Amino acid sequence: MEKHRLELVGITYNQIESGVYAVILREVGGERRIPIIIGYPEAQAIECKLQDVVTPRPLTHDMMLNFMTAFGVSLKEIEIKRLPNGVFAADLIFSDGENTRIVDARSSDGIALAIRAGAPIYTSEEVLVEAGFLPEETRKKPRQARRVDRGAEKKAQSANDNDFSRFTLDQLNVEMQQAAENEDYEKAAKIKTEIDKRKEEEGKE
Repeated sequence: MEKHRLELVGITYNQIESGVYAVILREVGGERRIPIIIGYPEAQAIECKLQDVVTPRPLTHDMMLNFMTAFGVSLKEIEIKRLPNGVFAADLIFSDGENTRIVDARSSDGIALAIRAGAPIYTSEEVLVEAGFLPEETRKKPRQARRVDRGAEKKAQSANDNDFSRFTLDQLNVEMQQAAENEDYEKAAKIKTEIDKRKEEEGKE
């Protein structure tokens, strides 16, 4: 079976229907992309890693990675598959150096763990044909969710992000730490975006 490596583009959310998120994966060396609907907790877990938000205690996927490290187990790769009912799932390939085991998981959990472990993400040609789309097709579809990956953050700041403009960098760092301690990781990720934007702008001066 031909395997295609995927890279994580980012998280999208639906501005019309609250609580609906999707992770976008792109074919490495190609243009096809796969959108996978995920839950809010998984979206938070992925976004926290993408934004390098440090939480006071390990999140579930961080704890899993710590567990693996403690017992000498590594995640070699994951493979995104599509079940007959159209739902995405993932095969997680673990190894202890001698034995290899495949564990079934939700695709969102597999992705959240893979980006923490630095493990490659793969899928089949069949899945790309059935569920993939080309970027130009998104412009033809009405009411698309706004993309908020790291490459688009500067062009797609939300109203909530603009609320942080009145804070100094020191205040933003305090706010981000408080948000993380309160387990409001979505807010912490937004503040981290504002901090990174400020630092980038200062570097250009």
